[in-house]
Amino acid sequence: MKRKTYTARCQRSGDWWAISVPDLRGVHTQARRLEKAEAMVRDAIALFLDVPSDSFDVRIEPVLPRDLQGKVGRARKVRGQAEVLQREAAIASAQVAADLVHTAHLTVRDAGRVLGLSHQRITQLLKAASAKGKRSNGLGTRVAGPGRSQGDRSA
Repeated sequence: MKRKTYTARCQRSGDWWAISVPDLRGVHTQARRLEKAEAMVRDAIALFLDVPSDSFDVRIEPVLPRDLQGKVGRARKVRGQAEVLQREAAIASAQVAADLVHTAHLTVRDAGRVLGLSHQRITQLLKAASAKGKRSNGLGTRVAGPGRSQGDRSA
């Protein structure tokens, strides 16, 4: 059976958040900080319905002036785009780091210098790429380049 989700509308009133649950007429509470709103709403709903406080879900909906709501939406959208780009950058960096170290036979430190990253970050990227490769091909072996020990690559 699907759990009921209640939306709690939170509106700033002085130093407090005034909270109401439109689906449950008469359910109101307040909280000093928005992070406390869910707990307060859960208690209020549980008391009103005489049910356990973990038997339903709560969605907190801050009510802000229209101009601020637009700015918040824009900031969230841009942050989401930045996260996607960050993942793409990590994948591209891991691929080129592996090429620099394994194909061009650069040291991890030199690869870091070329990419503008720390040697520690290059090591992280190589380990992540290696772990992915082990999962996909099942070989589980790493071979150091000619004339270099494995320690030379991961330091």
